[in-house]
Amino acid sequence: MAVTWVQRVPVDKISEQAAQVRFWHTVATALAGLLWGLGWLTAKAFALVWLALAWAVVAVRVGWADGRGLGRESGAG
Repeated sequence: MAVTWVQRVPVDKISEQAAQVRFWHTVATALAGLLWGLGWLTAKAFALVWLALAWAVVAVRVGWADGRGLGRESGAG
């Protein structure tokens, strides 16, 4: 006789493990994961903003030096 996929599902094992799940522990873990993810995204955003700001400041400084003719010795311009 053919065994259907429903008969292969280990319902007893699943029920046993499901009974061990603690609700508040699960909620706390989900909240901690959410806060960790928020912190990770914030750190990446600040790193990107810092890189853009540093790049812009250096670009202005190089442009200023080229405009005053100070960068010609280094081969710029």
